[in-house]
Amino acid sequence: MSRIGRMPIVIPAGVDVTVEGNLVTAKGPKGTLSCNIHPNITVEKDGNTIKVTRPNDDKENRSLHGLSRTLIANMITGVNETFKKELEINGIGYRAEAKGNVLTMKIGYSHDVVMTAPEGVNVEVQNNTKIIISGADKQKVGQFAANVREKRPPEPYKGKGIKYAEEHIRRKEGKAGKGGK
Repeated sequence: MSRIGRMPIVIPAGVDVTVEGNLVTAKGPKGTLSCNIHPNITVEKDGNTIKVTRPNDDKENRSLHGLSRTLIANMITGVNETFKKELEINGIGYRAEAKGNVLTMKIGYSHDVVMTAPEGVNVEVQNNTKIIISGADKQKVGQFAANVREKRPPEPYKGKGIKYAEEHIRRKEGKAGKGGK
């Protein structure tokens, strides 16, 4: 049995969850999210808990069991408190600016890199070098943060580029000069 899949999901106060067949909808103070769960997986609401079960131990059903439970738990967490990713820009002259949901970055190219955040994702810039991406949907927040990082990933010699705040860049030593005798 899946260790993650068999754990019940506790619904916090202020969050309303409805289960209609395979459609699970969560409403909370931060918004509304819904997700279609695979037809093989059964979702049952009992009071303030949700239980996810599978019909048998086929490989596909075992895979879907933990995934479905995690997707529902992320929805409930997202509508109660937002998910957040922090990115840092390192490099001389590298900076970012946010106007609404449009992120404009100067990251060493001959042109500005302009990115528009998807609906439900907020972008904020602090000190021109720290980008904070937040929203209720964990998948959208993580994907947009990965897309921003992809525009200029950190390089190992000087550490220039866009990195996650908690990410550690393994630095490499440059040329040491003539080797040998």
